Amino acid sequence: MSVASGKTRSSLTQEILSHLGLASKTAAWGTLGTLRTFLSFSVDKDVQRLLRAIAGQGVDRGSIMDVLTNRSREQRQLISRAFQERTQQDLLKSLQAALSGNLERTVMALLQPAAQFDAQELRTALKNSGSAEDVAVEILATRSPAQLQECLTVYKHNFQVEAEEDIKCETSGILQELLLALAMGARESYSGIIDYNLVEQDVQALRQAEGPSTEGTWVLIFTQRNPEHLVRVFDLYQRYTGHELEKTVHHLFHGDAQAALLSLASVIRNTPLYFADKLHQALQDIKPNYQVLMRILISRSETDLLSIRVEFKKKSGKSLYSSLQEAVKGDCRSALLALCRAEDM
Repeated sequence: MSVASGKTRSSLTQEILSHLGLASKTAAWGTLGTLRTFLSFSVDKDVQRLLRAIAGQGVDRGSIMDVLTNRSREQRQLISRAFQERTQQDLLKSLQAALSGNLERTVMALLQPAAQFDAQELRTALKNSGSAEDVAVEILATRSPAQLQECLTVYKHNFQVEAEEDIKCETSGILQELLLALAMGARESYSGIIDYNLVEQDVQALRQAEGPSTEGTWVLIFTQRNPEHLVRVFDLYQRYTGHELEKTVHHLFHGDAQAALLSLASVIRNTPLYFADKLHQALQDIKPNYQVLMRILISRSETDLLSIRVEFKKKSGKSLYSSLQEAVKGDCRSALLALCRAEDM
């Protein structure tokens, strides 16, 4: 395979950088992610390094992972497009042919646009009975409104059906109502002002919603109020009743509905702790749940993985990095450790 002339490379690089706004972008310092925009980024050097890694005598997995786990998702998209322009080959397919197993799946997730990855995970969850209340709630409840809208748009494009239609076909009861409400993206944004009268009203509404046909009250409050408001609802509910709201959820609901409401409550109370819990559970089995580890580490690496690491250490007494070192085997181990980034002492 040959690389185009320097002039062509330069013009293409500038075009892509200008298109994605990276030409004048600085590092995303100040975020709570472990992965930030790589300041010394050169799309040409990265394309050439990846070409060497897959075109030699043996696949250089170390170089592949060094590039992909040290670039932001936006930069990885630049690399993918430039690779296609230079070689007339798809980088995703080229790496799929060179890799296998969990490492292949990790690389595919790293190279996909975030909305495409989320749409695929959501589709798989809805079609796999038993995971809708887990994975679907995770994606629908923890993505920003813009991310959620893009995910649902990609879902319709890729699968020729609205996500809402799949939710209606694959779920039922209060779980269906919760997922449909979350998919609408109607949660109120935080204005900076707490309406304490509404907090009181919501607490009283939840206390009264303990009989038949009152599930709609729980769905409305859990899916439409902003988290800052809901934390105060949870606190006031406990002061009035003497127990956490989650205890009432355990008493009133069962199965998928109970699991979904408890997950939502966890997201609302402390989103990094919610993800730390999921990572901890994924590492507890004899064989770790690589899909969960991969999805969370990649999706949160540019947002709040540092906060998740702190909550993980508080919960388990051991750092996430050490836990991954001990539990994860095979080629994808180095990739997941690179996304985690460092030990927490």
